[in-house]
Amino acid sequence: MSSERIKAFSDGVLAIIITIMVLELHPPHGANLSDLAQVWPTFLAYVLSFLYVAIYWNNHHHLFYAVEKVDGVVLWANIHLLFWLSLLPFASAWASDTHFAKIPVALYGCVLLAAALAYSVLVMTLLRTHESDSLLHRAIGADFKGRISILFYLCGIVGALCSPWIGGLFYVAVAAIWLIPDRRIERRVKGEGEPK
Repeated sequence: MSSERIKAFSDGVLAIIITIMVLELHPPHGANLSDLAQVWPTFLAYVLSFLYVAIYWNNHHHLFYAVEKVDGVVLWANIHLLFWLSLLPFASAWASDTHFAKIPVALYGCVLLAAALAYSVLVMTLLRTHESDSLLHRAIGADFKGRISILFYLCGIVGALCSPWIGGLFYVAVAAIWLIPDRRIERRVKGEGEPK
């Protein structure tokens, strides 16, 4: 199967996730700048969650640039990733509504961890559908950023149970790591020409 439909569907779901998150942003009831302080938790949670959705969209785009074919298992792996990402609006709303209490911040980390694991599963299923000499196989190589992200999420979840701000620092650190998209595929494509 071609990967075009899976890319279009994923783009649509991620756009809906962002729309749901932005609908949680309500303006303050006052007309002064000081009234914005009422909505800082919601705005902070929105910014971090928006950043995560953007990171996943960007890396999903890079990944599928090297994909030549998909099968039913890949479709389900992609749906699995989208499921966890679709929980980000709920997790960020709960964290912000409770002013970043321990359990909601830990749950937010659990959603991020599950999405990271789902992305790894998606990559593994894609590698399974491609020959070992394919552009995708040659481009993926070692996934240091992916492994360190999972470790940071685990530290963040445990840290959030001690102090939500410790958990938040780990989540922000992972986002910072991924602000520059995964360049492995880009470098391989530039070195070998466009994928067929």
